[in-house]
Amino acid sequence: MKKYYITTPIYYVNDKPHIGHAYTTILADTLSRFRDLIGDTSFFLTGLDEHGLKVQQAAEKNGVTPAVHCDTMAPAFIELWEKLNINYSDFIRTTEKRHIKIVQSILNQVYKNGDIYQDEYEGWYSISEERFITEKEVESGLFGQVKKIKEKNYFFKMSKYQSALIEKIESDELSIQPKSRKNEVLGFLKNDLSDLCISRPKSRLEWGIEIPFDKDYVTYVWFDALINYISAPKYLEDNKVFDLHWPADVHLIGKDILTTHSVYWPTMLMALNLPLPKAIFAHGWWLTDDKKMSKSLGNVVNPLMLIDEFGVDAVRYYLMSEMVLGLDATFSMDSFTRKYNSNLANDLGNLVSRVCTLVSNNFDDKIPSCITEDSELSERFSSIDIKEHLDHFKIDSLLNEIMSFIRSVNVYMEKNQPWKLVKEDKESAGNILYHAAEALRVAAIMLSPVMPEKSKEILTALGAKDLKLEWGSLQSGDKISKTDPIFPRIIQ
Repeated sequence: MKKYYITTPIYYVNDKPHIGHAYTTILADTLSRFRDLIGDTSFFLTGLDEHGLKVQQAAEKNGVTPAVHCDTMAPAFIELWEKLNINYSDFIRTTEKRHIKIVQSILNQVYKNGDIYQDEYEGWYSISEERFITEKEVESGLFGQVKKIKEKNYFFKMSKYQSALIEKIESDELSIQPKSRKNEVLGFLKNDLSDLCISRPKSRLEWGIEIPFDKDYVTYVWFDALINYISAPKYLEDNKVFDLHWPADVHLIGKDILTTHSVYWPTMLMALNLPLPKAIFAHGWWLTDDKKMSKSLGNVVNPLMLIDEFGVDAVRYYLMSEMVLGLDATFSMDSFTRKYNSNLANDLGNLVSRVCTLVSNNFDDKIPSCITEDSELSERFSSIDIKEHLDHFKIDSLLNEIMSFIRSVNVYMEKNQPWKLVKEDKESAGNILYHAAEALRVAAIMLSPVMPEKSKEILTALGAKDLKLEWGSLQSGDKISKTDPIFPRIIQ
């Protein structure tokens, strides 16, 4: 069975993890868990990009070797992923032998095929981006620390694959989403594509993977880093494992690394005669006051700081429901509080407390009998098409639909008033509470990819043993338990 293979970018270790890293990783984790929920077998890869000039400079600044710097920084990412309840399948570091070996094998393969050549080049080099840039990019003023460099290097014949790449993007064989990003890449490809400089002389940069056919050079960091997507699933090591995973179903990226993933990477894969990833999805940025959150601007109002006070699941829910994938989103404490109180404390939390209390007080702490098989709630539940939302990367709209379903349970309770009905017709009141409790069970399971811990609390409170996403699996007679408020209201 083909796995659903989902990746994040591998994160650069020149600084500590921030909201951008966390958002992409939570998004990948959520998509991976949802895929498992609907019967796929997901494989979720994340990791760290540990080579390049910026890492070497950060190490020098701290008075340590680059290797020590990387080993010091890696735990910060791993610990944050644990705190965020990230359930990755593999975590790769580009300093690992398994990765280095594959990168060097690929370099040899592409070199022998005639797609790598040596040439002298003079041009503008952006130290911050670690790449040569065009005169037009220099004039844009968007690149800091620019200097002119003349040196001999190795180049990958990226231009050779330009026409084929355009065709694959236009036909959606390589699906670049959202459409605005597809248009952006096609606009970039209207101009002649330069060949890609894939080496750095050791006289200028020592911290990188050595070019196997020339010991005086190391590999350009992007040529090295992108290969993680195939080195982790054992390209050239285990054909059976690799064929099970590749091509990737989606590379999740931030929009700032669109060109490297949509131009560099697919042309590299074409040179290796490998299938292209099925989709590349570029999400937006988290903003505050309409500006990208960044340490240099000093405007980082970090949602991750809310975890200790309000719990990781509340933060995960906010981040997943607030950003429309592909667009930017603005974080504010006001928007977090509104969403938390409205969706989590009121709609969901109060419903859990109400159903559990009514069952406990009137049915001896046991789920009452179901006397009618169908209800309006079961019909509403059956109309939720999780796969349709996932296939179009519409996590926010999926969560909106699940919350709408939860609100419909509240409406069902208000309409039928089992707290009054129990005095006149206990059996009918029990039937209503059974359906409300079953609706909560399936809602908790649907929310579990976003809120794994809180969903577990709800299912435990309901005494639910069956975690199938099928209506009617809650067993009458199962013992429920009263619970503290699942999401205590934020008092402003």
